[in-house]
Amino acid sequence: MSSAQKRRVQIRQAILDGAIREFARNGLSGTSTQALADAAGLTKAQLHYYITTKEDLYEEALRFIVEEWRHIFFVSAGPDDPAAVISSYIERKIHHALDYPEVSRLFANEVGRGATVLSRYWGELKTAVDAATAVIEGWIAAGQIRPVDPLLFQMNMWAVTQHYAEYEAQARHLLGTPQGLPLDRDRIIREAQETFLLRCGLPVPNHCTRG
Repeated sequence: MSSAQKRRVQIRQAILDGAIREFARNGLSGTSTQALADAAGLTKAQLHYYITTKEDLYEEALRFIVEEWRHIFFVSAGPDDPAAVISSYIERKIHHALDYPEVSRLFANEVGRGATVLSRYWGELKTAVDAATAVIEGWIAAGQIRPVDPLLFQMNMWAVTQHYAEYEAQARHLLGTPQGLPLDRDRIIREAQETFLLRCGLPVPNHCTRG
């Protein structure tokens, strides 16, 4: 890849990162192209060299999130050890939520406004969810875990793991963690792991994150 091509890739990534931040904070209607340009460190003219409209960029940001989340669905970790797979999924998902809170917030905001754009990509998410459901059903059939509702089990894990991004201000207030200081990741992860492992009738492995 030439230096010019690398520079173009870097600019495109800066535009996408800035767009996720701005859309998560202000929504589609509340975000101007000037704000998007500022977030990417570009002029409006430079921004429009790389994008057509802010609506197209908004859809690109959502498409990026869908693709990224497909890669962190826990089924990809392998179905042979339920406790390890569930623990790993929860840990990775909470780390991701705390490291990139705007991603969860943008996704939640889009769903909250009716998923007008996101609904075009439901099929991709459904495929990943169905694959994970099949793995959970296999665990149940093999007697590896206590029977659970495979779909609701996944949805409940999403709710818990994304909570600390979508409701960060509330979490900080209740936990007594001032803005600027990190939330206690180990405590959050450990509690979530124990909650879902115990629901499955599984012991908490020693390798789980400890608070």
